Amino acid sequence: MSTEPQATPELASLRVQIDNLDQQLLTLLNQRALVAERVGEVKKQEGSAFFRPDRVAQVIEKIKSANPGPLKDQHVAAIWREIMSACLALESPQRVAVLGPAGTFCEEAAIQYFGGAADLLYCGSFEEVFHATAAGSAQYGVVGLENSTEGVVTRSLDMLLHTPCQVVGEVSLLIRHNLLRTSNSAEGIEVVAAHPQALAQCQSWLSKHLPHAERRPVESNAEGARLAALHPTWAGIAGERAAQQFGLHVVAHAIQDEAYNRTRFAVICLPGTLPTPAPTGHDCTSIIISVPNRPGAVHDLLVPLKKHGVSMTRFESRPARTGKWEYYFYVDIEGHPEQPHVAQALAELQALSAFYKVLGTYPVAGA
Repeated sequence: MSTEPQATPELASLRVQIDNLDQQLLTLLNQRALVAERVGEVKKQEGSAFFRPDRVAQVIEKIKSANPGPLKDQHVAAIWREIMSACLALESPQRVAVLGPAGTFCEEAAIQYFGGAADLLYCGSFEEVFHATAAGSAQYGVVGLENSTEGVVTRSLDMLLHTPCQVVGEVSLLIRHNLLRTSNSAEGIEVVAAHPQALAQCQSWLSKHLPHAERRPVESNAEGARLAALHPTWAGIAGERAAQQFGLHVVAHAIQDEAYNRTRFAVICLPGTLPTPAPTGHDCTSIIISVPNRPGAVHDLLVPLKKHGVSMTRFESRPARTGKWEYYFYVDIEGHPEQPHVAQALAELQALSAFYKVLGTYPVAGA
C-alpha cells in the first residue's frame, strides 16, 4: 500500500502541465533528429566532416544569447550539447579513444567535449590513445596535456612529435581528487593506487593522513579505483564518477594539495578527419620546433613573436634523444595562422628552425 501523500489540486495541475510540455519537447526533439539524419545524408554525399566542433559552439552560443531564463546559460549549454551529441550519433557515431577504464577524468573530458552519445574506446595508456587514433580505430582521441600543479604530461608531448595526430580542440577540467575505498573509513589502508600525476598532486595530504601507506602508480585513476574495489586494504584516488562506477565510498573529498587544480586535455585526430577550425578570435596554435645548437639560438626564436606582437603562452623543452644535448621546443602561441601577424611570425620561426611542425590550431577552452 502506497504511503505517498496525495498531491494538492494545484500541484496535480502543474504536474499535468509538465507532462504535456515533456511530450511536446519529445516531439520536437525527434523532429530535430529527423532533420539531423537528413543532414548526415547530405554530408555523406558531399564528403564533409560529420563532427564540426565550431558548428556546435556556434549553435550553443546562439542558444545562450537567446535564452530568456530562468534556466542558466551553462545549463542550457549542457542540455544542447547532449541534444547535438544524440543527433550526431544518428548521423554518424563518433568513436573517441580515451584513457580507461570507465571513470577517468579523461572520459569526463571527452563527454564534456563530444557529449554523452559518443562511442568511447577505452585504452590502457595515453600512448594507446594516440596509436588508436593514428591507426583509425577511433576518429578522435582525448589525452592529458598538462596539469596546473604538476606541469606537462611528457609522454603526450613525445607522442605529438612522433605520430601524425594533430590537435583540434582542448578541454580544461577542474580536477577534484577523492580517496575511494570499499569501506567508509581510512583505517587500515595499506596501498594507495592512482596515476602518478594524481599521487603527486595529493602528496602533502597523503604524507599527513596516510604516511605509512604505499603509493602505487598505475596507468589511470580509474584503474586505481578498480583495484581498490578488489582489495579491502587498498584505496584509490579518483573522481566521483569512478566511485559510482566501482561502487566505492568517498572516504575523503578533494584531497588534492592545490584547490585550483585543473588539467588541460587535448582533442586529437588525423589531419584528414577534420579541417583546421576557422578563426574564432580566441585561438591557440601549437608548434614543435628545434634549432641548431649554437649560441643565442633559443633567443632568436623569440624575436619573431615579439616583432609581430604574438603572445607565447607555453614553452616546454624535451630532449631530442640524439645524444648531442639537442632539444625540441613545444610552443603555444595566441592566435590563428589566418591572422596576418601570426602567419608572418610563424613563417619567420620556420625559417630559423632546423625542425618545424604545426601540432594544430584550435579554440581556447572556455573562450
